[in-house]
Amino acid sequence: MMAKKETPQSRLRELGEELAKDVKKGKNPTIEFGLRSLSNVVYDEKSRVLNLGEKTQTRSFFNVGHAKKFLQTLEIAKISKTLLDVDKHASLRDVFYMAKRTIPQSSINIVDEQVESDKALEDLEMITEFSREQLNINANKMGSVAGEVTIEDAGDTINWAKLGSGGWSIPSNVENIKFKSMNAKYIIYMEKQAVWERLHEDKFWKKQNCIIVTSQGQTTRGIRRLLGRMSNEFKLPIYVLADNDPWGYYIYSVMKFGSISLAHMTDTLAIPNAKFLGVTTNDIEQYGLKKHLIKFKDVDFTRLKQISEYDWFKNNKGWQKEFKAMKQNGAKVEIQSLSSRGITFISDTYLPEKIKKKEFLD
Repeated sequence: MMAKKETPQSRLRELGEELAKDVKKGKNPTIEFGLRSLSNVVYDEKSRVLNLGEKTQTRSFFNVGHAKKFLQTLEIAKISKTLLDVDKHASLRDVFYMAKRTIPQSSINIVDEQVESDKALEDLEMITEFSREQLNINANKMGSVAGEVTIEDAGDTINWAKLGSGGWSIPSNVENIKFKSMNAKYIIYMEKQAVWERLHEDKFWKKQNCIIVTSQGQTTRGIRRLLGRMSNEFKLPIYVLADNDPWGYYIYSVMKFGSISLAHMTDTLAIPNAKFLGVTTNDIEQYGLKKHLIKFKDVDFTRLKQISEYDWFKNNKGWQKEFKAMKQNGAKVEIQSLSSRGITFISDTYLPEKIKKKEFLD
């Protein structure tokens, strides 16, 4: 791993200089960085997050199995350096098209699919120790937020309480956002945009003095980073509202403990103080949701078994009780099933009751 530098530009420059030295010395240009695989991911029981282990991997130019990936990584590094030099940002899709060109005197493209440029970028994060956002490469915006919060973003002052029905669209890069005022007791994150729209229309955030945040399914890195910043800088509790199924529980797991694929970024992306608010198997009985059960498929049982065996869940009595009850039900329940009790039931009764009683899973 290279010595730590102050800026992404200097880190990329150092990478190029080291490879140039190898070439001048007649050596095989080689890059070494952390091994990003399940075998090198470690669960830290003290901090309760996933971390990358000490195993490393190398990628060499004069290696048939490495050559194309080596070239892809350098191409993405070049694109990032260009973006940083001109102080511009590009999307993941932009970067794919910028990298998709034919190698001179051949019919081979540097990349054929976006998954290749995305993976090369993840490797570059490992190599430089800077996130893709810091390398001026952003993902699509896929989230909304509302609450009594005022921020400054790119010179503009924005009040999250006064942005109409759509709320504020959360960008991929939230590192430079400045919080000017914050009036909230807690944050609720929900996986479904439709549920967020229900709470927003009901002005739940105003009545309960909280912040409501959503994405479209799995949380984006920008959303996780925004949640982490608000949690750390303002000591706000974060409650996760997801479907009562293995996939909803996985969303919570990634938010709280970090993800296997991004274990190298746990420090900035994991949110250890997040708690699961619902929907839980106990809610099915308590709120009369039995008639809305959706029968499990084989893939659901398989996913439930995988999650129940994660190191961070297997010794947790509360979660193991939850997994056992879900397996016995052999079914799942969606958040929207609460609408059967009334269109505003989730805002008026369900959430206030659960938060007041502190019915969380940790």
